[in-house]
Amino acid sequence: MADLTPRIRVFTKNEADVQTGGEFVLYWMISTRRVRWNFAIDRAAEWASELGKPLLVLEALRCDYPWASDRIHRFVIDGMRDNARALDGSGIGYYPYLEPEKGAGKGLLEALAERASVVVTDEFPCFFLPRMVDAAAAKLAVKLEAVDSNGLLPLQATDRAFGRAYDFRRFLQRELPGHLGEFPRRSILTGAKLPSFRGVPRNISRRWPATPAEQLEPDAGLERLPIDHNVAPIDQRGGYEAAQKALRRFVDERLDRYDDKRNEPGAAAASELSGYLHFGHLCAHQVLDAIASHENWTPWQVSDSASGARRGWWNMSPSAESFLDQLVTWREVGYNFCFQRSDYADFDSLPDWARRTLAEHRGDRRPHLYELDELEGAQTHDEIWNAAQSELRDRGRIHNYLRMLWGKKILHWTRSPAEALDVMIELNNKYAIDGRNPNSYSGIFWVLGRFDRAWGPEREVFGKIRYMSSKNTRRKLKVDAYVERWGDGQLSL
Repeated sequence: MADLTPRIRVFTKNEADVQTGGEFVLYWMISTRRVRWNFAIDRAAEWASELGKPLLVLEALRCDYPWASDRIHRFVIDGMRDNARALDGSGIGYYPYLEPEKGAGKGLLEALAERASVVVTDEFPCFFLPRMVDAAAAKLAVKLEAVDSNGLLPLQATDRAFGRAYDFRRFLQRELPGHLGEFPRRSILTGAKLPSFRGVPRNISRRWPATPAEQLEPDAGLERLPIDHNVAPIDQRGGYEAAQKALRRFVDERLDRYDDKRNEPGAAAASELSGYLHFGHLCAHQVLDAIASHENWTPWQVSDSASGARRGWWNMSPSAESFLDQLVTWREVGYNFCFQRSDYADFDSLPDWARRTLAEHRGDRRPHLYELDELEGAQTHDEIWNAAQSELRDRGRIHNYLRMLWGKKILHWTRSPAEALDVMIELNNKYAIDGRNPNSYSGIFWVLGRFDRAWGPEREVFGKIRYMSSKNTRRKLKVDAYVERWGDGQLSL
């Protein structure tokens, strides 16, 4: 087969053979939930073309994943609706399946794979997905490949976990130019000459009925599903189409002031793209393409230097460079860490210096101690922190700078660093639309020293961990309007 998808992005997950007598090629969509700008669907289409088979896309959503809720389900289902519409009439099959009760979807993948020539899925280095793919690989009697569509730098381009963003940035500046010409297709629907898919076998469609189109609409209720109905959907819609609008808004209206204003809660300069990137409704390559067009930039303009400097390597405007440092360096260092370290969510994965200084100060007196339910309910003495937690709980995100403060104060107000970690993971993964992602684990563990260095002066509770306070935040940023919108009016100390 002529490999159009870069081989470095393709993982062979089992030793089974291609079944040339199969009826179709199956793309099992689990994290890259889009049909455009997607290396995995490109790979599946290559197999379908090589074998002369139709292509079927299976996009399923189970109901028993950790922190399953109306919020997460609604965002994913919005994307399923967009995918169904995009593939309608294309000749590519699309099979959406919302699991109605725990365990109801068991066996669906295996049943489809029995009819398939090849199964292609997504490589995602976080949450329960790696274990799920490995379990499937052990069961399937057909070749299973996973394809990395996560970032600009392929996961397999690194051979170690990077402990500092600076070191990873230097590595990126050396290695990324060789991959900047490798983009997924803008649309699998253009130029894909494949046999038309004729439908899922009746014994499978009767056993696991495809979800009707009306149940993918935004007004379709979720009350019938056994998920957490107390975490409500957010106002931000999910899906490919909403992601395109958000990307256009950011590039056209916000990018030029990103460098100067992104830390100001009231400036509306943040991209608000992280949820779309997490659920695969948006691709880092497409974001770079949009910014390159805005900046009139081409890949040959990058610098030959690999100094690790935050500025100057891309040879774009300060705002574009500042944003790309977040999108590429800080986002992808988290993917690198999760890919290289299966213990990425464990306290012991912190660097030695951080664990040592936190242990030395574990017994320090905390100025305040709060239980999980008090923190979850934004019931602390600190109005800025309460506002940040309220935004997380109600909007599904926290303003970028205040997310760091949010974590630092949890460390300050819990009985131990290990408890602080548990609280941050619980609240973030339950409420954040971009939670359960390598990048969100980067932010949580950064609070405790990952990707950072030792700081002075040494402080109670924090030791040499970087310190932040609400008092200093108020001095640096204009937060009154933010507190008024999201806070409860209590005094910040």
